[in-house]
Amino acid sequence: QAQLVESGGGLVQPGGSLRLSCVASRFTFSSDVMSWYRQAPGKERELVAAIWSTSGDTIYADSVKGRFTISSDNGKMTVYLQMNILKPEDTAVYFCNANRGRIPKYNYWGQGTQVTVSS
Repeated sequence: QAQLVESGGGLVQPGGSLRLSCVASRFTFSSDVMSWYRQAPGKERELVAAIWSTSGDTIYADSVKGRFTISSDNGKMTVYLQMNILKPEDTAVYFCNANRGRIPKYNYWGQGTQVTVSS
């Protein structure tokens, strides 16, 4: 069974930085896109950033543009989310997602990692 494991969350003061990691394992077929989503209490899960596996193209939510950077190391099967200038409104559980639109299609989620921005 394919697995995504996130790490790197924690408590950080406003203006601080964190780097999240997502390690993919037991994937038989490569993904098309890897993404980071987040879900704050009482809110819907939202897309934060995504990176396309072949082209390396990226997209970001408007709320994180210029502060967050998504990257990948295909050799290590790892996707990163570098988060700088963190704000209290960035507080959420962050989830890694692997999606493949080609047959065999799949959509996998990690278990999530908590990020809390507070003084």
